[in-house]
Amino acid sequence: MSSAAPLSAVPDNQAATAELPPELAALRAQAAASGLGYAGGVAPRAAWELFSAGLVRIVDVRTAEERKFVGHVPGTLHVAWATGTSLSRNPRFVRELESKIGGKDVPALLLCRSGKRSAAAAEAATKAGLTCIFNVLEGFEGEIDESQQRGKADGWRFHGLPWIQD
Repeated sequence: MSSAAPLSAVPDNQAATAELPPELAALRAQAAASGLGYAGGVAPRAAWELFSAGLVRIVDVRTAEERKFVGHVPGTLHVAWATGTSLSRNPRFVRELESKIGGKDVPALLLCRSGKRSAAAAEAATKAGLTCIFNVLEGFEGEIDESQQRGKADGWRFHGLPWIQD
């Protein structure tokens, strides 16, 4: 997939020097050209391939309850963008994200339910100075359809990508 050094091979204190995989560099260039407020959107299957190769970190930004009861991608990090039933914004989000991924320049893909919260979180992180924050398109469950159901047309689980449930 890419010739960039896997993040797992880079000590945490040096992760910021890891080369951006070419796939993400191209997405970041497209996002910048279109004025997107973060590094770009990554399709679920491409996100899994990059993550499996150790080239990026995936950070689930859903609530702890969503992860527990709906499921999550194994081996991913968690930093809630918002918490509680009212989804109150986590005021420490950017600080926690930077700490968990290992620096401002570490490539990270944010994942939420449908791709909307993770896009907002990616934009906030980028405005705060994190340089390689991407959104996983479609989210974990996908968009709600005309029958008021998720997971029937898109999303991580729809594509048959790995996930587990507590």
